[in-house]
Formats: sequence, C-alpha cells, structure tokens
Amino acid sequence: MENTERARLLASKLEEADATTRSILDHWMTIAPNDRLAHLLRDASRGVTRALQLRLSEHGISFGHWVYLRILWTFDGLSQRELSIQAGLMESTTHTALNRMEEQGLVERRHKAGNRRKLHVFLTPRGRALETELVPLAEEVNRVAVAGLSSEQVETVRVALFTIITNLALDEVQAAERGQRIVSTRDLGRDRNGPGKVRRKSG
Repeated sequence: MENTERARLLASKLEEADATTRSILDHWMTIAPNDRLAHLLRDASRGVTRALQLRLSEHGISFGHWVYLRILWTFDGLSQRELSIQAGLMESTTHTALNRMEEQGLVERRHKAGNRRKLHVFLTPRGRALETELVPLAEEVNRVAVAGLSSEQVETVRVALFTIITNLALDEVQAAERGQRIVSTRDLGRDRNGPGKVRRKSG
C-alpha cells in the first residue's frame, strides 16, 4: 500500500483509536512531524508495547510479567538482581512483580545447590509452557509493526537502531569516566542541596 493510501486509511480510522494512540498519531501527523528522533523512538516503542499488551491481556498476562518471562525463558535461574539488570528495572519493582508471579504459579524462588546465600528465580512448568503460547504474539506484533516496509528497509532500521544503542552506551561510559552517574529516583527525592548532593538529616 502506498504511503498516501495508508495515510488516508489511518485518518479515517483515527477517531476509533484509543485516546493515547490518537495523541501519539496527532503529534506526528499534525502537531510536530519533525520532532526529535528520541521522541519518535519513544513513541514507536510505546506503540509496540501497547500492541503486545493488547494481545497479552487476552491470555491473562501483564506486560510487566511478560518482561520477566521473556528473560527467564532464555536465562532460567537468575538471581533477583541479575533479573532486574536484564529487565532494566529497579530491584524493588522486580521483587513486587515476582511476588505476584509466584502467586500466579509462574515462577518460584529457591536456593541453588551449594549456595544458601542468594535466592534464584526459576520458571514453573506453567511459566515455561507459556513460551509457546505468548512468543507468537510478540512475533505477530513485529509483523504488524513493519507492514509496508521491504526487508531491506527493515534491515536498515535494525542497523540504525543498533548504531544508536552503541552510541549511547559509549556516551554513558564516557560520562562515568567524568564521574557522572544516573541518580535513583529515591536519591533525587532527597536532593535539596543541588545536583548530586543528598540532603543530610538534621540533629
């Protein structure tokens, strides 16, 4: 389908879309079509996430739980900290999610043989079985996302995105060498004396 035809179809369907989706489309179609690339990447990611959430909800799985299941299907038996790093989320967030996933019978936490110090997260048979049920949903979302693009265009996007990822990783390494770091939300909440300074308790 030509881009002009796709645009006309999209415009005719826009009013039927969810308010959040309409907001995203409005921004790029009418309000700020030349906005920053970082904003475009974020909204593309939001679209993919929402499309997957839509499908996961029909199977009683939240997107938050999908994030951990997807990792454990490949790296079963990670510690909570390792799982948090893989997911890019705070340990407290992971802890809360794992509590709920244990209640649902998706995972269990136990010690590895010979290591009584750390608990590791393992899939239950039910959690493992969900892989064949849920992965096709993610594959479908990928197909939907690249509809209308040639295989060459998709490969170009992949190369470009990987370049962006590596550029930003290098930037973070260089920032660390300058003594800069990402401050946690909790520490930012305690910050009353300027960037990087945590407020001291009185008395």
